[in-house]
Amino acid sequence: MKKHNFYAGPSIMPQYTKEKVIEAIRDFAGTGLSIMEVSHRSKEFVAVMESAVNHVKELLDVPDGYSVIFLGGGASLQFAMLPMNLMEKKSTYLNTGEWAGKAIKEAKLFGEVVEVASSKESNFNYIPKGYTVPSDADYFHITTNNTIYGTELKEDPDVSIPLVADMSSDIFSRPVDVSKYSLIYGGAQKNLAPAGVTFIIIKDSVLGRVTRPIPTMLNYKTHIDKESMFNTPPVMVVFAALKTLEWLKQKGGLSAMHKINKEKAALLYDEIERNKLFKATVPDHNDRSLMNACFVMSESYTELEKDFADFAKSKGMIGIAGHRSVGGFRASLYNALPIESVIALVDCMKEFENKY
Repeated sequence: MKKHNFYAGPSIMPQYTKEKVIEAIRDFAGTGLSIMEVSHRSKEFVAVMESAVNHVKELLDVPDGYSVIFLGGGASLQFAMLPMNLMEKKSTYLNTGEWAGKAIKEAKLFGEVVEVASSKESNFNYIPKGYTVPSDADYFHITTNNTIYGTELKEDPDVSIPLVADMSSDIFSRPVDVSKYSLIYGGAQKNLAPAGVTFIIIKDSVLGRVTRPIPTMLNYKTHIDKESMFNTPPVMVVFAALKTLEWLKQKGGLSAMHKINKEKAALLYDEIERNKLFKATVPDHNDRSLMNACFVMSESYTELEKDFADFAKSKGMIGIAGHRSVGGFRASLYNALPIESVIALVDCMKEFENKY
């Protein structure tokens, strides 16, 4: 039976990426060595790192004056590394979910944090709007896609202070106006690569403004100057990221990918709306994530939750359980998920409905 991978992360990878990694595990770039054992200082891997950086810049149309680096530690390390490098006295955050909340907690270690708005009172089922960002803060932080709650900011905000964003789960799913941001970061394990590497796109001019001493390994400048090679990078994962970036170019770039992602999300959300057994957890259609569609059983059918989970699994649907903190169901529709898998899930929902 074909398996349909809806895991939220680590998540589905393009077949192209998997095949190229398998080839490189056997023999990387004709070296006779595996990608798992080659030196990160070898000319063959240095070429991989350079190409990965260039692909990020090309796909996202990154302007001059920005650096792209690949680090370890996941987005969770960036929650602290970001304010350590950018916040002198005060920062501002939009609280749209658990990961935004964790970023806020870390930032408070380095100065005053203003929470400009929050949707916590509604279990984060919408994106706050109509808030004001103080002009005297060092930066404004957003989390563009909220995997647990299924909400997404689909446009790049205009603010008067440096804008930074955690784009862990929707990077490369749509075009982004990078010029509006001073820093974009995220873990790669959702839309880019296996777990183990973090991407950072940073405007060079925002660095060097804080007066605190910054540990060498936690200083962005260290990694920019050494081109992500200050210490040993996750070699195989960076290679996998490059292959995914190549695949994205082959698919026509981010505008083409955005079109496909909207089609996939519309298929599933339309079925959730139509099917009497299910209900979307995000009421405002404009706030619904294209990457993580969250839904529950309708009020009259809550007792069928386990039955549907078991039925979906029997049909090859993998990883659709909602996050443990919210329950229900979550179908992650990342770039690599083929539309055929969404169709299979919709058919599964229709078949289950017919039983009741």
